Amino acid sequence: MISIIDDDQAVREATESLVRSLGLTARTFASAEDFLNSALIDETACVITDVQMPGMSGVELQSELRARGADTPLIFITAFPEERVRRQADAGGAIGFLAKPFDGLAMIECIDRALALRGVAPTGP
Repeated sequence: MISIIDDDQAVREATESLVRSLGLTARTFASAEDFLNSALIDETACVITDVQMPGMSGVELQSELRARGADTPLIFITAFPEERVRRQADAGGAIGFLAKPFDGLAMIECIDRALALRGVAPTGP
């Protein structure tokens, strides 16, 4: 399952549609806190998260997951692609760091890399 976390409902829905078009299961969350409070962390093969959200940021979510011992791959999406934030995300093991609006093929490549790390077959041909 892919967990999608973004405070923008339109982005959540579009990303969920892309993930489902690949034949994958997706769950959406409006905040990092909602995801952390869900029972789905252990079922999540990959997290796609916005960087800047009210409350906990995507990078803070990554730090929290690592502190809990979760090695879940994360793909970051952002309307404000700052190099400093990219370096932070990369240092935490980010699989991708995509600027909004992101290219669907670039997202699919990131998802395939994340799933390969989890031992799941890629989505592509």
